[in-house]
Amino acid sequence: MKQLELLHEGKSKQVYKTESDEHIIIRFKDDATAFYNIKRAKIENKGKMNAEISSLVLDYLNRNGIKTHFVERDGNDGQLCRVVEHFPIEVIVRNIIAGSMAKRLGLEEGLVPDNTIFDLCLRDSELGDPLINDHHAVALGLVSYEELATIYEASAKINALLVELYHKAGIILVDFKIEFGRTASGELILADELTPDTCRLWDEATGERMDKDRFRRDLGRVRETYEEVASRLANALK
Repeated sequence: MKQLELLHEGKSKQVYKTESDEHIIIRFKDDATAFYNIKRAKIENKGKMNAEISSLVLDYLNRNGIKTHFVERDGNDGQLCRVVEHFPIEVIVRNIIAGSMAKRLGLEEGLVPDNTIFDLCLRDSELGDPLINDHHAVALGLVSYEELATIYEASAKINALLVELYHKAGIILVDFKIEFGRTASGELILADELTPDTCRLWDEATGERMDKDRFRRDLGRVRETYEEVASRLANALK
């Protein structure tokens, strides 16, 4: 599929038009950002690693009954994806309490709740992507209750599949954030990346962080860790 003009550029990705009205090309950048773009850096090979990791994971989900926007890998740093209209909400799935939830509620990182926690955030960087509930989302006209039920059901299935996959790779899936959208035909699908930028991952044996927290917290070895995640996932999927 031929890549045409740039449609949008965000902090970590570029979106390009293609010859087809039904497809776009998404290219992952080497840029790393944190704290709403206050902290920035370029990390060699990060775009390539994120494209590889997300392609492996989304292909795995496609093959296991989860409908996603991913079609195929495009070059070293890109993906050919279906065009969708995104819901302006983000779903955060938490298996272990960490990060912002631990800080917000004064809890210790690493606590394992009896239930899986699902949070909703409004996608609005000017407001700081605030937490909202189902009723807020419906009242704002962002989504219907029926669509939310479908989104939660899909999120739970995605979580179960990813927990299993990452366990095979020797990695704990702590939490992750995803977005959904509608295709031109009205089909609701997963329409987001799944990378160490958007997932919190801990090594099963050592507890070492294998995600964007290495950049956020100045832990070093960001590139090497992303490469390790890609290698482990590829081996787990053989």
